[in-house]
Amino acid sequence: MIVRIMGEGQVRLDASHLTELNKLDDDLLAEMERGDEPGFRRTLDALLEEVRRRGAPLPDDALHPSDLILPSPDATLEEVRAMLSDEGLIPG
Repeated sequence: MIVRIMGEGQVRLDASHLTELNKLDDDLLAEMERGDEPGFRRTLDALLEEVRRRGAPLPDDALHPSDLILPSPDATLEEVRAMLSDEGLIPG
């Protein structure tokens, strides 16, 4: 699957990692609902780092349709809230 991190580019990520990413996504959603800005920041950073660590970066000139689009590392809680569907960033 192809994951885009806004402002960074795309990575190819094996779908077998979705379980781990969904756990972080669930945590992120709960922190957003509580308005927990420090928790939100920690979890967003952890989610993006997990995608970077497990994914293989695609060349900048490669343009593939993205299966998932994640916010940039500096996105605010409100910006991410606007991006979310009812299922979170990573549909289960």
